[in-house]
Amino acid sequence: MLIPSVMQIAMFLLVAGSTGGLLLAVFYPRLAGDRQSDLRLEAIAEGHKSAHGRSKSADSHRKRSLEDVLREIEEKQRTRQRAKPTLAARIRQAGLSWSKTTYFAVCLGAGVVCFVVALVGTGLGILPALGFGIAGGLLLPHFYVNRKRAGRFRQFAAEFANAMDIIVRGLRAGLPLADCMKIIASEAQEPVKSEFTAIIEDQAMGMATDEAVQRLPQRVPVAEASFFAIVITIQSRTGGSLSEALGNLSKVLRERKKMQHKIKAMSSEAKASAGIIGALPVFVTGAIYVTSPDYISLLFTTSAGNIILAVAGFWMLIGILVMRKMINFDF
Repeated sequence: MLIPSVMQIAMFLLVAGSTGGLLLAVFYPRLAGDRQSDLRLEAIAEGHKSAHGRSKSADSHRKRSLEDVLREIEEKQRTRQRAKPTLAARIRQAGLSWSKTTYFAVCLGAGVVCFVVALVGTGLGILPALGFGIAGGLLLPHFYVNRKRAGRFRQFAAEFANAMDIIVRGLRAGLPLADCMKIIASEAQEPVKSEFTAIIEDQAMGMATDEAVQRLPQRVPVAEASFFAIVITIQSRTGGSLSEALGNLSKVLRERKKMQHKIKAMSSEAKASAGIIGALPVFVTGAIYVTSPDYISLLFTTSAGNIILAVAGFWMLIGILVMRKMINFDF
């Protein structure tokens, strides 16, 4: 009775083992493949996370580099803004070929002319005429240089956007930045032509491109030149698409120009009103002097009239300055 039961158990174990081995042989490759695919997917996911982490690290490093470059440029520009330009720098920024000796000779000539006009034309004494001569010699050349300087800056800002378009088209066509600037130095209008010629000359002397461009805002202290120097400096230190950056800069410059014209059109009515209000007392005084000279002459012949005239002129000057401040917009 014992032997048959042992034989049955052994037969059962043998059949169970054979069936299990057969099932394992059939389904193991699929199970192992799924496991390998899961492992591979996990490895790909880990690699993606690692690459994403490296990408984030690279982006954060580039962001820090940009912040450092911008901070350095801002400090340099702040230092340049604190320092007033010298007489030679102002003459050069005005586009004049004068030397300091020529400037002082012009001052002397203007002073002599003002002295002669005040002495002969108005019949004043020597001391008042001398005062007019000194004031004319000091102020007239100064105002002339400032006017020429401001006009040259306006011309540069008006032409600079076209120069940026030329650089962008040249970069997209495959030309290097130096060749694009040479095209501007030979074909652009003044004063952009002469300023880019100075950049090319600095490069020819061995100066790096970003350093040569950073000297542009020193010669032409306008926002457009500062923007261009910032873009070139950032691209040279951190990389990136220069044509895209300069294309965006060109759009910004043209939008600034549109905003300037819009502000000028919107403030023209206020400027006309301010001019009428400022000129009205002068015209009224002249009309009264023509029609009733005895009535208005008290302001010029009596002490009380002189005091009233001086106080009125002072408050009129204050009003004109306030109106000028209200209608001038910084953008």
